[in-house]
Amino acid sequence: MANDSSKGSKGGGGDKADTPAPAPPPLDAADIDILKSYGLSPYAGSTKKLEADIKQQLQRISTLCGVRESDTGLSLPSQWDLAADKRLMQEQPLQVARCTKIIPPTGASGGAGGPQGGPQGGPRGSMTGDIDEETKYIINVKQIAKFVVGLGEKVAAMDIEEGMRVGVDRNKYKIQIPLPPKIDPTVMMMTVEEKPDVTYNDVGGAKEQLEQLREVLEMPLLHPERFLSLGIDPPKGVLLYGPPGTGKTLTARAVANRTDACFICVIGSELVQKYVGEGARMVRELFEMARSRRACILFIDEIDAIGGSRGGDADGGHGDHEVQRTMLEIVNQLDGFEARGNVKVLMATNRPDTLDPALLRPGRLDRKIEFGLPDLEVSLCCCCC
Repeated sequence: MANDSSKGSKGGGGDKADTPAPAPPPLDAADIDILKSYGLSPYAGSTKKLEADIKQQLQRISTLCGVRESDTGLSLPSQWDLAADKRLMQEQPLQVARCTKIIPPTGASGGAGGPQGGPQGGPRGSMTGDIDEETKYIINVKQIAKFVVGLGEKVAAMDIEEGMRVGVDRNKYKIQIPLPPKIDPTVMMMTVEEKPDVTYNDVGGAKEQLEQLREVLEMPLLHPERFLSLGIDPPKGVLLYGPPGTGKTLTARAVANRTDACFICVIGSELVQKYVGEGARMVRELFEMARSRRACILFIDEIDAIGGSRGGDADGGHGDHEVQRTMLEIVNQLDGFEARGNVKVLMATNRPDTLDPALLRPGRLDRKIEFGLPDLEVSLCCCCC
């Protein structure tokens, strides 16, 4: 009996242990709010309210603007010109051509009806209008043909010159707009500075060279009337020669700053190209870009890379012939039929003895300025400064 009672007591204890504990009650909304408030500052509620108001205002602004700021490059809607965009879409695209010749009118001195007017004696337009209507232009459309055309309604006769690029319509090939000259992007990527920030005070130890450059470059650009009154032509080009690091490029930049001229810097090796005629074409476009500026100083550094002395046919191969073509194009631009205007050419080299004599003759490079190493006085002055 005792054993049974003990077993019964043990069994009763096991049943009590197997009974699961009651589950905790779930949290209601008030309990969750209390838990969220733990660790918050007393201003947390007002801050969240302000953030919600700001977000709402931003949504209203985005709705009014119509489009959100993105990386697509779209401007603000206030800057949109829908009317101009519609007109642009309605206009037909133009075709690029080149005006090769201008044919003057045959009856420019007097019309068929005389000063009284047309055949019926009615009024005619002014003589300028008659000439503009009768003037013809020969254009060359690449890979198509040559045409004799007239002018459109939106272009004046004085804006069209021989040899310039024009935009023509695709139906009657009438000239609609004049186009700027086409320049190779490689030429455009060359160093072009509207106004260098180097002054005469930044150049040390080159006082005599600065005076000579001012006589050759600064005076013709700033005071051209002095040369006109004397009846002489100003110098066209200057050769700067001397050891490396003596201030040749720095001096040229200082002169360009003084004259408010555009400064174009070209390395001679950049004009050496692989294919035939590419270097000469780059030289032509380079001078054409320089002539388009009001005043320009063209600086060609390391001219000995393309301006070396020419030898016989056995001295070099195809590459040497291409370099000679580039040098001859530079000679043609320096002393050709087209005037250079306010374009002054500076060239720099470390080896003037290797240059071709045709490049150094008067009329092309009129002045030769030597930049030597600084002497003791100049060195002491630079050290004291």
